[in-house]
Amino acid sequence: MFKARPSQARVLEYRSGKLGISAVPGSGKTHILSALAAKLLYEGLLDDDQEILIVTLVNSAVDNFTNRIQQFMRSYGLIPNVGYRVRTLHGLAHDIVRGRPDLAQLANDFAIIDEKEAQDLLGRITEGWLLDHPGFSEKWLRSDTWGSRSKIGGLFHDALVSMAGNFIRVAKDARTSAQQLSTMLAEHDINTDLLEFGSDIYSEYQRALYQRGEVDFDDLIRLAMQVLEADPDYLQRLQHRWLYILEDEAQDSSRLQEVILRQLSASHGNWVRVGDPNQAIFETFTTANPEYLKNFLIEPGVSYVPLPESGRSALPIIKLANHLIQWTNTSHPVLELRTALTIPLIQATAPGDPQQNPSGDERCVTLMQKGYSPDREITNVAENIKKFIEANPDRTVAVLTTRNDRGEKMIDKLKGMEIPCLELLRSTQSTRAVTAIIAAVLACIEMPNMSTRLAEAYTLIRRYQTGMDENFNETRVKSAAEWLRKRSQLGEFLYSDPSTEPTVVYHDEVEQDELERFRALMLRWHQASILPIGQLVLLVGQDIFSNAADIGLVHKLSLLLSDLRANDPNLSIKDYIEALNSITKNQRRFLGFTDLDTGFDPDGHPGKVVVATIHKSKGLEWDRVYILSANNYDFPSAQPHDTYYSEKWYITDGLNIEAEALHQLRAILTNKLPELYLPQGAVTNLARIDYCAERLRLLYVGITRARRELVITWNTGQKNDSSLALPLREIFVDRSD
Repeated sequence: MFKARPSQARVLEYRSGKLGISAVPGSGKTHILSALAAKLLYEGLLDDDQEILIVTLVNSAVDNFTNRIQQFMRSYGLIPNVGYRVRTLHGLAHDIVRGRPDLAQLANDFAIIDEKEAQDLLGRITEGWLLDHPGFSEKWLRSDTWGSRSKIGGLFHDALVSMAGNFIRVAKDARTSAQQLSTMLAEHDINTDLLEFGSDIYSEYQRALYQRGEVDFDDLIRLAMQVLEADPDYLQRLQHRWLYILEDEAQDSSRLQEVILRQLSASHGNWVRVGDPNQAIFETFTTANPEYLKNFLIEPGVSYVPLPESGRSALPIIKLANHLIQWTNTSHPVLELRTALTIPLIQATAPGDPQQNPSGDERCVTLMQKGYSPDREITNVAENIKKFIEANPDRTVAVLTTRNDRGEKMIDKLKGMEIPCLELLRSTQSTRAVTAIIAAVLACIEMPNMSTRLAEAYTLIRRYQTGMDENFNETRVKSAAEWLRKRSQLGEFLYSDPSTEPTVVYHDEVEQDELERFRALMLRWHQASILPIGQLVLLVGQDIFSNAADIGLVHKLSLLLSDLRANDPNLSIKDYIEALNSITKNQRRFLGFTDLDTGFDPDGHPGKVVVATIHKSKGLEWDRVYILSANNYDFPSAQPHDTYYSEKWYITDGLNIEAEALHQLRAILTNKLPELYLPQGAVTNLARIDYCAERLRLLYVGITRARRELVITWNTGQKNDSSLALPLREIFVDRSD
């Protein structure tokens, strides 16, 4: 039976009104929010037609909440899955819009474009715009890069696509349409090239979505608010249905998301917000801002409960996290950054608490004093991990990075050293493996006369079977693939009829039975190629896969390709292969159905190394954690010698043009026109402060993922000019005194 700590017990006393909870890492906020939902249901405070609405940030948390609430409900003797609904913020917005799509000017069968499709669409629009505006590149690219325009042009294009996406996201969060923005610019006679770029791309992007009958994820939030305002009766019904709203990860809400929840809770006022401003690490990618939660916690009429106790980490790790907060608050050399982290400090659990902090002395926190090259850093960490796992096969281990590309290099190194590993990057290894097989089979169908493609498909399919075939022999698979690769006449292999023609002659070293099965499948798939792409993918998947998660993933891939076909019936198999390859190359975020995608549990993988970005590690914990690249490039502190990922080396005067564009957009949206004319570089400097604040919080999140041991390493960068991040340098000096 769950035994609540005193601070948690205060949360369970809640019955009505607004409640704000600041919860330190490892304080059990998901557990206590689930317990509160079950307790409210047990006490019969809802009518039969009412629910408790639990809103969280990511899809994986939905399953986590659902499972925990079910456990509590069973302990109360209640029927699970009754009386509550768990949704992400975007899932909630989708529910609202689906209820009245007509009020959002949408068809009943509207579709949602995924992140990669949206990025590809923006890429095509941006490419066309640049061709029509050649002077734009001339202005913003450094003159000494013009000689390498083909290389720089690609980098610049990608940076502009990112800028366009964030520009549109900010405009939609302000509920400003493309047409409204164009009108504002015309009325004020404003024609800066950055605003012209953003406005033009926004208009063309929305026009394309309209023609496809689609919306993006930012549209969902905007349109949900539009629907609620357009139909007061519909809003009133939703307010009655959701008598309580419990919001998790509230530090990551945007302004508009907060407004929606205020509307839904306005009639009854029963709104519980749980979060940790110190874990707000998504501002760079979204319109989230921790200030909304901070302001809510001190809002009149809001009860406040801190959850400062955490049994997750050993005391030296807690001390390091607290020291980072205290140093930031009192000693950071940049005054504007002293509010980046806030109290409460983390407190260890009291004697008798069910979750006692792991034991550990000062040696359980290690900072590698010397910086190596980026490649050498990865090698050193991999070698250290190998020794640790061999000595501690029952412990969990994670390597946390700031960027996906560093994580991918770490994965390659671990695999090369035959160290068992898993990854939490854009998409998981399992998802990419299944997708690669489907793409390889389609490639064979596209060009049936290419023996290299046939060999590739055979190899991938047989390697997939490794986990299900005790007799798997890599050498024989390679031999069979090489045999296929050397077939100059594939028709002799694929289409010969054993009843009328001589049987194909294999040499002794290949898998003859497996090749015959593969031959029969390829013939079947070639004959089925007249089917619509979605049905073809399902057929291929059903012939290859038996695992439920993999079959579920094939269905998702089938729907993805079917949607592409619906939007453009003229697509070829080559186009579908390219869409799948964007997943296999880790360029597209695509979730499958394994536990790595939907509620990953680190404790289920002892003896294996999990490689993740710090962003993806949020909410997770491991016995030993490595934080890579703790230098002043990945964790800058607004110091003169710091460099910034967002300030591209090929841009004129080193400006952050994305920050410049977004600042100009916000000046228009808030009617603060004088801010359009700040001195050059002022906006870039302001953006550095926001970025450095988020990086301090990112470092804090990384530190607090560790339970027993923490190892922090750093590298000197590609140009050998990076140094140890300032917070770590200062904190570890203090620790040694």
